[in-house]
Amino acid sequence: MAFFLPTVSVKSILDITPQLLHAMGVNTILLDVDNTLAVHGAQEPFPGAVEWTKQMSQKGFRIIILSNNFEKRVAPFAQKFSLPFLSFSMKPFPMAYTRAMRKLGARRKETVAVGDQIFTDVIGANLSGVKSILLAPEDLEDTLSFRIRRALEQPIRRRAERIGRGSQYFKE
Repeated sequence: MAFFLPTVSVKSILDITPQLLHAMGVNTILLDVDNTLAVHGAQEPFPGAVEWTKQMSQKGFRIIILSNNFEKRVAPFAQKFSLPFLSFSMKPFPMAYTRAMRKLGARRKETVAVGDQIFTDVIGANLSGVKSILLAPEDLEDTLSFRIRRALEQPIRRRAERIGRGSQYFKE
């Protein structure tokens, strides 16, 4: 079960603070796009997402967008955030995680992957040896494959919540 569990679980990207990331011992953030920075398929970011990435960069965090989407989708989006990106990442396979860390000069133990899907973002982070932050999806996709994956995620999300996944990082 630990293979499917995130290091930390929060509601949205705006719940990720510099204090949380410092407590986790990370200085590098690998960001998913859909349901992390924007509604699935949308080019308009969630309110506050651009400002959040700018604040994190100003605090010294290295950030890259790591998406399974094609460059046609990711490039204009990354431009709005002024962030480097890797598209068609084939998450959960670890190759793109490794490429992203190499591109930023990051070490595994100092890196966190942030996304909304267990079977891509969390498993990919675990296979890559990096920490993960699982977000609650803001918008539920309506394709059959997504509905199946979201249904399969529910017991894992409940378990992460029940055991207080990441609660040690929120202690004052």
